[in-house]
Amino acid sequence: MEARSSSTLENIQQAAMAEFLDKGFLGASLRQIVKNAGVTTGAFYGYFSSKEALFASIVEPHAAALMGKFMEAQSDFAELPEEEQPERMGEASGQCVRWMVEYICQHRQPVKLLLCRAEGTSYEHFVHNMVEVEVESTLQYMEVLRHLGRDIPELNRSLCHIIASGMFNGLFEIVIHDMPLEQALRDVEQFRSFYTGGWLKLMGG
Repeated sequence: MEARSSSTLENIQQAAMAEFLDKGFLGASLRQIVKNAGVTTGAFYGYFSSKEALFASIVEPHAAALMGKFMEAQSDFAELPEEEQPERMGEASGQCVRWMVEYICQHRQPVKLLLCRAEGTSYEHFVHNMVEVEVESTLQYMEVLRHLGRDIPELNRSLCHIIASGMFNGLFEIVIHDMPLEQALRDVEQFRSFYTGGWLKLMGG
């Protein structure tokens, strides 16, 4: 009985993955998912209360993993002694980005749902939420640099938001274009170098 239940759940989620990838959450048909999974509507509701609950069951583990790693990296960096932060910045961000690229390439389909097909769900602002965290961390880091005696110009929060948004949307292009891992790692490393140069210029470096 347990094996059959597990198989049914897997069939529903596989059918849902294909439907959501093809049509997005809003366009996906629950009736079509049920049909393609080979189950009755009644059986479906034995597993999920709604289409959004089904969507969440697929993407939540990956949303939690990506956001969790990102927040951990932010927290670990902020807890470093102020005098260590400038020399550790590139190392810390590089490790986090590499982890994210490798994770994305290992879980392409559900991450694509999260980043590209989530309109109409609680996940549609996932990237925006990351951007907001990055903006806050950037502003805090600039204050650390000023406290260390660096001559850092005032940068508007709106500008920091534009830069962070461009960075994250650029990073997630590897999902949209299904890049092979080696290409993704190479492109993202060069992309990071581009952004690092821009930040150094803005900060008077």
